[in-house]
Amino acid sequence: MKNDVIRYFLVNSEETGRHIVTSFRTGRKYYIEPIGNGRMADWGSYNPSTGNIENKKGAGKHTGSVTEDNSIIKPENGFVNIHLIESGSPYSVIDEMDKQYPSI
Repeated sequence: MKNDVIRYFLVNSEETGRHIVTSFRTGRKYYIEPIGNGRMADWGSYNPSTGNIENKKGAGKHTGSVTEDNSIIKPENGFVNIHLIESGSPYSVIDEMDKQYPSI
């Protein structure tokens, strides 16, 4: 994996949702990058006088994901064994993958 990609992987992680999971059993690192549509969720406080959703919590703040074209987890950046999980948590997939390797 390219060192410059690793160095900047966690930069602005509140916005991108990128994070690294390190297995306590094997010591292997798993890089996670949520893929989304790049916009805030449609929820907030209901205003009964107007019938509109207002005061969106976190409005103008973090989306917690990146769009697919902004992903840095790509073969050209040195990543191998890339898995796209359509729905659900990546942690069960990580557990299954981690079972392939011996404990440290």
